[in-house]
Amino acid sequence: MHTIIYELQDELRKAVAGLLAPVIKETYLGRAEVRNTFKVKGVGTIAGCSVQDGILKRDAEIRVLRDNAVIYTGKLISLRRFKDDANEVRAGFECGVGISNFNDVKVGDIIECFKMEKSQPLETVGATR
Repeated sequence: MHTIIYELQDELRKAVAGLLAPVIKETYLGRAEVRNTFKVKGVGTIAGCSVQDGILKRDAEIRVLRDNAVIYTGKLISLRRFKDDANEVRAGFECGVGISNFNDVKVGDIIECFKMEKSQPLETVGATR
């Protein structure tokens, strides 16, 4: 038995959280504009980009926008500054971007970088006391 009502509330909150799916939150990282494209034998199309704001990170999720419409969502698989691999490229710099399973990049496209985070639903189930 429960002698304190708060203990009962905590147990109920935990029980409800176990039934709920995790909350998936999208966090915006940055965006880049495609300035040029390059065909690389064996790799595919590489987009020469200028990072407009935020940051591009290797292995992050990306969206390709053309005329403000999403045409592809996938992963950023390669990121290079000049001839060196880079883990991230910040606003104001240029880079080469390889996109997983997508070779239809055109000049003027926008590449938006984001990450998906899972959190426990317990945080969203009224944690007031």
